[in-house]
Amino acid sequence: MTDEARPPFPPFTRESAIEKARLAEDGWNTRDPQKVALAYTVDSHWRNRAEFATGRDEIIAFLTRKWNKELEYRLIKELWAFDGDRIAVRFAYEYRDDSGNWFRAYGNENWEFDANGLMHHRYAAINELPIKESERKFHWPLGRRPDDHPGLSDLGL
Repeated sequence: MTDEARPPFPPFTRESAIEKARLAEDGWNTRDPQKVALAYTVDSHWRNRAEFATGRDEIIAFLTRKWNKELEYRLIKELWAFDGDRIAVRFAYEYRDDSGNWFRAYGNENWEFDANGLMHHRYAAINELPIKESERKFHWPLGRRPDDHPGLSDLGL
C-alpha cells in the first residue's frame, strides 16, 4: 500500500461502503481542507451544486471558502447504494453564518473510486434551508460525530 491509498478499496461490500461513507463524514467533520483533499485523486473531478473543481488544489480552495462561511459545521452521511467502485450517499449538515443564522443542507453524492480507494469523481446535489437554532438536531462537539449519536434515518431526516 502506498501513501496514496485509502482503504477500504473497491469493489465495495455493504460493510466496506458503510465504512467508506463514515470515513468521508469523519474527514469532512474535521473541517481541514488539506486533510480532506488527500482522500481524492490529484486529478479528481467534482461538481458541487453549480461549482466545478478539478484536482486537489481546487478542492482545497473550495473547502477553505466553504468552511470560512459555514461555521460550526456538522455533517452526517448515510449509505444509499453501492456497486463495484461506486458509492451513493445521502447527507445533511448544519451550520451557522457569521450573523448567527442557522441552516440545514440536504443532499446526495455519487462517488467513484480508483483501485487505491481514492475518490476520482464526486457529484453533489445540495439544497439548504434556514432553520431556527431550536430546530438544530446536530449537537455534538465540533469534530467527529460520536458513535452513539443518531444517524439521518434515526433523526427522521
